[in-house]
Amino acid sequence: MRHYRLNIEARFRPEILERILRVTRHRGFQVNTISMNQGLDGNNVSIEITVNSQRPLNLLYSQLIKLVDIFDIEIKQQAVKQSIVI
Repeated sequence: MRHYRLNIEARFRPEILERILRVTRHRGFQVNTISMNQGLDGNNVSIEITVNSQRPLNLLYSQLIKLVDIFDIEIKQQAVKQSIVI
């Protein structure tokens, strides 16, 4: 299973987290962690989200970037977690 960490920059709207979570779920990704910090001006937020999936990240990225209030997505980390069964 692949793990991805994204940093999303967006305009602050009360529904922005709901939209991100909905798109993430619909694209077949599971949210592990999410953190949101509001900018000093109060108009923008920085959202760090960690997700995992068997699916490629571009399926999620291409849909998130279409959301009106999102203006930047940075891929911070990409790793493959392997399970060992004994």
